[in-house]
Amino acid sequence: MSEPSAPESTLPYPPIHRDKRFVVLSDWDGTITTHDSNDYMTDNLGFGKAQRRAGNLEILAGHDTFRDGFRKMLASIVANGHTFEECKEILRQNIKLDPGFKDFYAWCKENDVPVIIVSSGMAPLIRAVLSNLIGDADAADIEIIANDVYVFPDGKWEIQFRHPSSGFGHDKSQAILPYRKLPQPPTLFFFGDGVSDISAAKYADVLFVKTKEDGENDLSVYCQREGIKHILFSDFSKALPTVESIVKGEKTIEDVINA
Repeated sequence: MSEPSAPESTLPYPPIHRDKRFVVLSDWDGTITTHDSNDYMTDNLGFGKAQRRAGNLEILAGHDTFRDGFRKMLASIVANGHTFEECKEILRQNIKLDPGFKDFYAWCKENDVPVIIVSSGMAPLIRAVLSNLIGDADAADIEIIANDVYVFPDGKWEIQFRHPSSGFGHDKSQAILPYRKLPQPPTLFFFGDGVSDISAAKYADVLFVKTKEDGENDLSVYCQREGIKHILFSDFSKALPTVESIVKGEKTIEDVINA
């Protein structure tokens, strides 16, 4: 499998876990949470759900890049006069955790499996919501690889993309590929749900794709179209037995992917 050329990153990466046999990397919005926080802001504070969905479908069809579509979403929130601190507080009040994530994270922690959030959102928002949902101590232990934000003196703000030269804004494959280059690479589990995860989908050893009751199953549509093998899951409690079976050596990657 050919690897993409690495875009220049404007933000640092945490050290990779060279001594681990298994590593979990997961999207944040709509995967670890029950609702995408950026979608929530756009639908309620920006230009609305209809325009957002139309933009997502343009991205899925390849007519727009995720970076440019996402920038338009966030700009609509700023244009309506909402400050970054206001957005942070609204998300803390309204974004909920996947019902199985706490137990999943606890199991990973007990079994020496790092959990890394790989997000196209903004790290300050993720930290604020994560601390609110699982507590400051656990939130501080979870590494976050995401974009950042720049807040102007007048209160307006804009996203600072990790990879501004990439059409993804944050090319999530760059959080995975360094592990593949290790002499003894770990087994990599990746969890995602939407168009922001397309860049990472084909590089995980085991790809879990979250299904949504609202039908916004964009990553699943992409994987089916591109022939990328994946496992559907509705919440982390459904994914844990599969991860556990691989970590304990009860099943192989081929067993679970081909099931």
